[in-house]
Order: sequence, then structure tokens, then C-alpha cells
Amino acid sequence: MTQAVYPSLAGSTVIVTGGGSGIGEVIVEGFARQKSRVFFLDVATQESQALAARLGDGVKFIHCDVTDIAALQKAIAGIEAQAGPVSVLVNNAANDDRHRFEDVTPAYWEQRIAVNLRHLFFATQAVSAGMKKAGSGSVINLGSVSWHLSLPGMPIYETSKAGIEGLTRALARDLGEANIRVNCVVPGAIRTPRQMKLWHTPEEEAKILAQQCIKARVDPVHVTAMVLFLASDDARMCTAHNYWVDAGYC
Repeated sequence: MTQAVYPSLAGSTVIVTGGGSGIGEVIVEGFARQKSRVFFLDVATQESQALAARLGDGVKFIHCDVTDIAALQKAIAGIEAQAGPVSVLVNNAANDDRHRFEDVTPAYWEQRIAVNLRHLFFATQAVSAGMKKAGSGSVINLGSVSWHLSLPGMPIYETSKAGIEGLTRALARDLGEANIRVNCVVPGAIRTPRQMKLWHTPEEEAKILAQQCIKARVDPVHVTAMVLFLASDDARMCTAHNYWVDAGYC
């Protein structure tokens, strides 16, 4: 796969939440390839340290639980103190654990919303002042095809991901006058190690391919290509919209 290089991303300060594995890991790799200054937040210490060591200079792992908003704000402030205003924020961190509607408690509801929705708002809030001073910025939220397909067994996850699309529109309007762009990338059935281990059995994979217009699996690198474009100056007039990477699955 030929991979584009965006000169505007070289030297830019980038934050990726949930960057230690899966789609996030490949996004981190993509920005490193663009020679950006990449900071990624995650709770998976071993995987994240290995990624940072592999990518070397220009990539830094910060251990942070994004459900702890005070810790998230502190981490972002530390990044800005070290590297200046954030140019690009990729709100990727999420968890798609399955759950039965009948079993959901108020505590579980609050925890799932914290994991999958709340931190996107506060991370964007935290970087917005620096972006305003710099005169530009790009926020990229990761949505999901799941709620568009009404997939079973994860109603709070789907509620969160639907909320992300609404949040994207609202923040794009509120921040647009400051030349800050806010977009949402909607991945389809992505072939990550987690998905292949837990849910994408050969039978499920056959169903996915049957429903897609393009009969090939979608990989994290395809999502990364869209993220990099939206982060770059080439997408300077793109904001407030969803950009699908799903091979026509939905």
C-alpha cells in the first residue's frame, strides 16, 4: 500500500489517546512516519513501552487513564509544556466489551461512558486554548460503524459512539472560528489482533465480507490513512463531518 507523506505534519505536536495497540498503535506509527512529535496515552504499559522503544526518537508514551479527567488534563498540560501547542489530537481510546442490556447497572453505565465518550470532550477542551493561540488545529474523533448497523450486545458502546458524531458536529461549530477543525473517522470491521482474537471468527469474517462492497478486510493502516489526511493541511476545509473507512460495510 502506497502511503502519502504530508509536509505540514512534520514537526507538529500530536496526541493520540489509546495509542498502545490496535488502531491507535498504527496511527502512532503513521504520525511517526510523517516525522511528527507524537505523544500517546495508554494504560497498557508493556505494549506501549515496546511501541515507543521500537519507534524511537519523536515518539513518547505517557501512562494515563483517560477516564481520570484530572490525570488527562495534567498529561496534556505536561505535553504542551514540553512541546508547545498541540497541532493534532486523535481521540481514539475506547473499549468495545460486550454487555447485555438486562445486566447494565448505573455504575457500569457511568464507567462505559467514561471510557468511550466523556474523555473526548475534556481532551479537546484541554488542547483548545493552545490551538487557538496557534491559530489552527485538528481534532479527529474515532467513531464506529456498530451503531449504524445496530449490532447486538453493546448498547452503551453504541450510544457512546453515536454521541461522538454529535459531539463532533457541536465542537466543529464552536471551534471553527478559531480555525480548529473537528472531524470523525468511522471505521468498519477492522482487522485488529483484539477483534480477531475475540469476535472475528471465520464465520463472522465471511459475513463481514459478504456485506462489504469491497471484498477485502479493512486494516488499521486504512483508518490511519484517513486520519493522517484529516490531520494535514491538505484537509484544511474539512470539518464537522464523518469520514467512513469501512469498504462499504454499512
